[in-house]
Amino acid sequence: MALCRIQMLGARKWSVTRVGLGRQSGVTDFKKLKVWQKAHVMSLDVHRVAGQIRGVKHAALRSQMTRAAMSVPTNIVEGCGQQSPREYARFLRIALNSSTELEYHLLAARDLGAVQPTDSLTAITQVIEVRKMLYGLLRYLASHPEEEYDANADATLA
Repeated sequence: MALCRIQMLGARKWSVTRVGLGRQSGVTDFKKLKVWQKAHVMSLDVHRVAGQIRGVKHAALRSQMTRAAMSVPTNIVEGCGQQSPREYARFLRIALNSSTELEYHLLAARDLGAVQPTDSLTAITQVIEVRKMLYGLLRYLASHPEEEYDANADATLA
């Protein structure tokens, strides 16, 4: 388990040092974040569901579902590379907003008959789980801006 220490370096700069390794980075390896792992699986599942949508009349919906689904883990990754906790949180909020958009697209696809209700329900359940984890991680970052934290702690914050 990688531990990190956030240190303020003046008014606007910060660094994350991996305890025991002495390395600095934006945040630890994003692939170890439980929220990213779940968001990645969710995006792949939604991509498969969206790929089953046929017909020209649903092309825009299919595209928007895929884009919103891919946006969630992408913004988590992009946030990990930012230079401040504030910027990291900004990207997490973008991921959160994309998850809300995705939930609506899944509801609309279900109601339009473009996807099976069971596929929609499964995907929506994943979206809600990821959203709860994002909220938890945002709360954690807001309440521990300069303390040592476990990079995988977001798994317990849902």
